[in-house]
Amino acid sequence: MTMQSLTVLGATGSIGVNTLDVVARHPEKFRVIALSGQNQIEKLAQQCRQFHPRYAVVLDAAKAQALQALLAGTDTEVLVGMEALEFVASLPEVDSVMAAIVGAAGLRPALAAARTGKRVLLANKETLVMAGQFFMQAVRDHNATLLPIDSEHNAIFQSMPAAYFQRNNNGDLKAHGVRRILLTASGGPFRTRELDTLKDITPEQAIAHPNWVMGKKISVDSATMMNKGLEVIEARWLFNARPEQIEVVIHPQSIVHSMVEYLDGSVLAQLSNPDMRTPIAHSLAYPERIEAGVNWLDLAKIGTLTFEAPDLRRFPCLGLAYQALAAGGAAPAILNAANEEVVAAFLDRRIPYLAIAETLDAVLQRLAGQPVESLEDLMTADAAARATAQQLITASSV
Repeated sequence: MTMQSLTVLGATGSIGVNTLDVVARHPEKFRVIALSGQNQIEKLAQQCRQFHPRYAVVLDAAKAQALQALLAGTDTEVLVGMEALEFVASLPEVDSVMAAIVGAAGLRPALAAARTGKRVLLANKETLVMAGQFFMQAVRDHNATLLPIDSEHNAIFQSMPAAYFQRNNNGDLKAHGVRRILLTASGGPFRTRELDTLKDITPEQAIAHPNWVMGKKISVDSATMMNKGLEVIEARWLFNARPEQIEVVIHPQSIVHSMVEYLDGSVLAQLSNPDMRTPIAHSLAYPERIEAGVNWLDLAKIGTLTFEAPDLRRFPCLGLAYQALAAGGAAPAILNAANEEVVAAFLDRRIPYLAIAETLDAVLQRLAGQPVESLEDLMTADAAARATAQQLITASSV
């Protein structure tokens, strides 16, 4: 493969760190043009000293000043603000953009990358959950290449017929012989916990994922299975699938990352150890394959792979995601925005664990049904959802 120039958005998070680990293994294949971070300024400075990007971007002016001091004597230029993120995502010399900023803040730079025809390595769930229709249209209109980084969607991508993607994801699944998509989920840390003890779950317990090392927010989402619900919404847009064509199955070992079932009864799956460097390396080098630094899969040592249906009494957030997808319009964006607020409140001990789903349900009941005709409509719905969630959080803590 020829040398690729790369922007990594969200370089200090787990996806960004794993991306740079793969890049460091192949200095002859990848050149880093820009890195972005938010709170971990010293880590971002360290990454800049190692990879020598032309630009480093943060959102906060004070943090930009601190980063500039840490990078004194280097050739890296520090930029600040959302416009700077869009700038480094759309630089003419950049071939690929790793879109790994967590939350709604990742939408605009991901769109900028798509609108400039980049290879977009999408790890930001909110881009498709909030604005799937608009983002996929931008990918098609500007001939961008979209490669999913989530281990589940990457597994589906690898298991789908190659001809399907030649139509820019416009094709009908059944026309390509596909019956349904099977999204696997680990079940998180509370898969077997007694239902009557869920009310006692602490933030420390919720972020202790049994298989994956992730940030706090996504770890809580995994515990509630909101993470899987958002992935269902993502899969609807990534693979042009109807809700009834997307099924979630719990697979505690996290070895089978997802499956595609065909009309003839065949089921194709992608298997690997739970290490995000596998889907990252796949997308960085696609359609080639490169070494990722992961341990080889030893099925004999693993011995048993098990599967079970999700219990919506235990995981009501998964049901709420299907409801939002069925409602359409602004509902997925409302669910996503409200979820960011309630998870932050839970981590701050302002609400108990069970209030996460209860608050989300209340927000959807109040706001769902809003039509969406533009990105501005989505931003308005996002703001309304956050405000409503905060009102409910405050009321519950009085």
